[in-house]
Amino acid sequence: LAQVWHSVRNSPSIVIVSARDLETMAGEKKQIASGAAKKKVEKKTKQPVRLYAKGVILGYKRSKSNSYANCTLMKIDGVRTRDDAAWYFGKRVAYVYKAKKEVKNSKFRVMWGKVRRAHG
Repeated sequence: LAQVWHSVRNSPSIVIVSARDLETMAGEKKQIASGAAKKKVEKKTKQPVRLYAKGVILGYKRSKSNSYANCTLMKIDGVRTRDDAAWYFGKRVAYVYKAKKEVKNSKFRVMWGKVRRAHG
């Protein structure tokens, strides 16, 4: 389990993204744009690399009577120990959900957070 400092709703749509991965995704967009002009043929021997890990929101950090809505508890797939969770500290969390109304030509919305520490 990891603790995320951001207020989000209960949903299974969680993605963990590191800053390096965000830069890689931005770089790929630039390469695609420049590659279209050059039309250079590359070998397709590499397998696609998944740059995220899925997770589930469990609820908020709480005590018996108090609830802390700015600190969310989440379970990341494949993380079983505190040592496993340590790798995710500082990584970005994207809560992706779908709304009815389109904003900027997209019905998908994102709330960002950060994995701060292990819990439990």
